[in-house]
Amino acid sequence: MAVLPIAAIVLILHASLTPLPGAMLAQFLIGTALTVIGLTVFLIGVDVGVTPIGQAMGSVVARSNKLWIVIVAGLALGFIISIAEPDLHILAGQVDALTAGQIPKMLLVVVVSLGIAVLMTLGMVRVVYNIPLYLLLTGLYGLVLILSLFSSREFLAISFDASGATTGAMTVPFMLALALGATAMKKDAKASEKDSFGLVGTASIGAILAVLLMSVVAHPGPLTGTVNGHETAQAGILRPFFNRVPITSLEVFMAMSPILALLLVFQKKAFKLSRRSFRRMLVGLGFTLVGLVLFLVGVHAGFMSVGTFVGQKIASLDRTSVIVLVGFAIGMVTILAEPAVYVLTHQVESVTSGYVRRSLVLGALALGAGLSVGLSMLRILVPAIQLWHYLLPGYIIAIGLTYVTPKLFIGIAFDSGGVASGPMTATFILAFTNGVASASEGANVLVDGFGMIAMVALMPVIALQILGLVYKIKTRKGGVEA
Repeated sequence: MAVLPIAAIVLILHASLTPLPGAMLAQFLIGTALTVIGLTVFLIGVDVGVTPIGQAMGSVVARSNKLWIVIVAGLALGFIISIAEPDLHILAGQVDALTAGQIPKMLLVVVVSLGIAVLMTLGMVRVVYNIPLYLLLTGLYGLVLILSLFSSREFLAISFDASGATTGAMTVPFMLALALGATAMKKDAKASEKDSFGLVGTASIGAILAVLLMSVVAHPGPLTGTVNGHETAQAGILRPFFNRVPITSLEVFMAMSPILALLLVFQKKAFKLSRRSFRRMLVGLGFTLVGLVLFLVGVHAGFMSVGTFVGQKIASLDRTSVIVLVGFAIGMVTILAEPAVYVLTHQVESVTSGYVRRSLVLGALALGAGLSVGLSMLRILVPAIQLWHYLLPGYIIAIGLTYVTPKLFIGIAFDSGGVASGPMTATFILAFTNGVASASEGANVLVDGFGMIAMVALMPVIALQILGLVYKIKTRKGGVEA
């Protein structure tokens, strides 16, 4: 149900505006099947393995009630989980390829992971010591604004994209579980509910700050970018899938091995779980690994070349309204295929005991993502519109809403911004955006092709806070305190 709408849109475009070569269409269909199977197996693994591990670790850290333990654990867990995030590797690989190595993949991965580690630690300190989330976000985004004044346009787009991409399929379930475990130790149930969310939103700001600092400190020269052709379709139908399996398997295994190591250490020192529970967590991690490999192989080999191809063909039509509408439709349906979206919406419904229905959260996320991609298309087609024209007023509105929105919704909204931009966004929509930028006259692939993930991360923040205000008004009318 999540993946099929994307397939339907591509097939409709294939039959009407952008017919795909036969081999590319076959690859897309195989990729769709792998994505469905991989997503299913991955979500089972997250439910059985990753979420319980995160909750247990969060409980241990919070129970210690010692600042130095919270800081050390936050830094270690933040770095390990971020460097394990497939979305970050996908984005860093695309930045490396488009800049011809001017921004090396591993440099970007390490810099962003350090930023995530520091801000996740700050987020954990906030949860344990009851620091209001809206005050913390106001200060952090004020710092982002100051640093962005000294950064280049290219780095501004990449930094906000890194923020969205780094909170994906691996990071979000773990961070949500970590926050849930830490807040479960609180005696105040209402404070516990509010603080269950917000850690993902806080941590994702670390990626923006880290990349902007790298830009300011390193002072790299002018960046140039080009989009490669769709050679995948020419390489044989199945070869790209077989070529991706060993690379992706190694990346996912290397990314998940620190989590396994942490589980073993915590089990020996703190968890003391029963043999059955421990074995269940190990099986869950195995499912997560296999599911993530299948999912990423399907996305890489079946979706990315199609995204670039469709983007270039749509742009060549030279019809602004069609390009914006296609972008809006792709944005709306792609959000439904994001693995982390399902993890977040289920936890929202669970933590609020059904008070906030997941269908409403999904609807707000889909609308926000659709508007994001549509506006990104408009920015590519109208050279006068720059990324900061969207982001500056957008974040002013988002931060302003935190002062009037019910506190529970603030954390949910900023977390949703992170989860909205996962593997499907970092691959299919980013490839589509780069394709449109490369085929549009006057567009710069690095400036205009990037920045879309930043928009996808921003719009749901505003949409869900507005949803919170609606709930607040409705509950007051009904005589209930929001």
